[in-house]
Amino acid sequence: MKTPYDQWPEYETSRDGSLTTVRETQRDDYRDFLATHRGHRLEGLRIVEDSYVSEQSYTEPVKESYFKATNGRETFVIKRFRTQIQEPLQYQLVKGDFELRCKSVDIQSEAIQKQLQKEWTSKPISPTKVTTFLRLLRYIAETTDIRQLERVPEESALPLEVFYRIDDVSLGFLLRNCHNIFKGKEYSEIEAFIHRHREDGVLLLKATFEIQFSEALPTPRKVPETLPVSHADTSAVQE
Repeated sequence: MKTPYDQWPEYETSRDGSLTTVRETQRDDYRDFLATHRGHRLEGLRIVEDSYVSEQSYTEPVKESYFKATNGRETFVIKRFRTQIQEPLQYQLVKGDFELRCKSVDIQSEAIQKQLQKEWTSKPISPTKVTTFLRLLRYIAETTDIRQLERVPEESALPLEVFYRIDDVSLGFLLRNCHNIFKGKEYSEIEAFIHRHREDGVLLLKATFEIQFSEALPTPRKVPETLPVSHADTSAVQE
């Protein structure tokens, strides 16, 4: 990937007693790439949007990650990795394909409890009611098909964590059941809390995915529509 950072220098520090020295090394990664592949046929690839995946955090520098790229005719899976922080990133073509499978859907229980305690204006909320409310939310998370939910661009440190907004049917179910937990002013408070945080807050459902790789299928051989048959075999074929 050609980027503005290709020509940034590399700095290495060393200490000799109380004296610290910094050594600067000029770099040109793109020029090195062209030198490595001199004489090879080069082809520009465009990264497929939203195809990046990794089992580790975005900010982790030493990891494996995968993404898809296309030349307009074919789509390729590319592995990007390095084993030590001082190494440049390496890229490797991977045969086959990958897809993401939803492993679990959960609620942000700790964040919900903290937000309830922070915003609750009535008398201190009962821990039993909070537990019952969380159990109700968890039931919704476990029984909802996330393929029917709207994904939201909520920030997550992990590429395999995705947030979804509770749908209208689940919202109605949640409010109806809250009538059995909260009464009077408490119900008004929990209703306002739900509407306030349903869109982009602590009530978003968190789905965790895993990467599933599949091998490339062999290219099928092209078979002629009609096979030539000799005169000797014609009668046998007709019979």
